[in-house]
Amino acid sequence: MASGLKERYDRAVKDELRKRFSYDNVMRVPRVEKVVVNIGMGEAIGNGKAMDAAAADLANITGQRPVVTKSRKAISNFRLREGVPIGLKVTLRGERMWHFLEKVINVVLPRIRDFQGVSDRGFDGRGNYSLGLKEQLVFPEIEYDKIDRLRGLEITLVTSAKTDEEGQALLMALGMPFRNPAGGRAA
Repeated sequence: MASGLKERYDRAVKDELRKRFSYDNVMRVPRVEKVVVNIGMGEAIGNGKAMDAAAADLANITGQRPVVTKSRKAISNFRLREGVPIGLKVTLRGERMWHFLEKVINVVLPRIRDFQGVSDRGFDGRGNYSLGLKEQLVFPEIEYDKIDRLRGLEITLVTSAKTDEEGQALLMALGMPFRNPAGGRAA
């Protein structure tokens, strides 16, 4: 079953971006390559059950089992040793990516209290966009009674765009509700 967002990209967004940026080849048109969902788990150093609960939440949200990320080096101030589990991540591609992206744009973001649009400052200079959410409760799969505590998560949209302008144009065409769509920096 194809995602409506994927169909919209194939039918309208590709042509719109090709005309706007004057691409000579359709393969140069920016596309979303993958979506990475990440939870930092500093609390897991002292609490092993927190990692299991967060992994279950992330699996429910994305439909895919998360991978445990481990620390690369020791930092004594944080009581952190090398190789200790400190986070979880899921990389989505293909149909799962399109369904997740559609869910984030149409269901999750509108559920955020006092939502005014996402900031345009989340771009990295190469067309990729990162978005932080303060709590996992905005996802419809998470039941309030079943969570042990609120956890934030980060969603990174990796695109094939070469510049932030191209990346923002792609995401706006897909329906990402930016706060300041004029193209300038928000104050």
